[in-house]
Amino acid sequence: MSFDQIDLERLNLLKSKIGEYPDFPKKGINFKDIFTAFRDGKVCAATKNLVLNYVKKNHPNIDAVVGLDARGFLFSFLIAAEMEIGCVPIRKKGKLPGKTEKVEYNLEYGTDIFEVQSDSIKPGQKVVIIDDLLATGGSLKAANELIKKCGGIVEANIVILELRSINGRKNLDVPVFSFIQYADE
Repeated sequence: MSFDQIDLERLNLLKSKIGEYPDFPKKGINFKDIFTAFRDGKVCAATKNLVLNYVKKNHPNIDAVVGLDARGFLFSFLIAAEMEIGCVPIRKKGKLPGKTEKVEYNLEYGTDIFEVQSDSIKPGQKVVIIDDLLATGGSLKAANELIKKCGGIVEANIVILELRSINGRKNLDVPVFSFIQYADE
């Protein structure tokens, strides 16, 4: 996707404010911190508009935005509210009431379990899944599986940051769009 001049300026502002923390959470990892960028209110507004414009242009007919625990929630609610569509959280095990679907997935540092409320996505509903970061692709893959278990259709996975050297997209069978890519992390 090519960005118009205003979105390119928004993207560059966001890029300029991403924090980096070497050797976190363990030696050899250069952690990219989106929360550092969000300390600036202009970056918050720019990021919201950047993501919203992308979704409206490329996925105007979706029924819901799915946000991953926890940073994906920041984006999913804002986009859903602006588009007046549903917002569905995918959470870590034990955080959602009612009947849930579950999927275990691999992380860079171990395994975890994601859950979604079984009735949150209706069969045939079209969604985009959003999160802050794509690394190994484990959490996005699990989210895609959960939506499919509920009968939903995942149109795309959207992330703000992608660590390309880890090549997490190879684990996904749904298109991925990332706003910022880091080659050597």
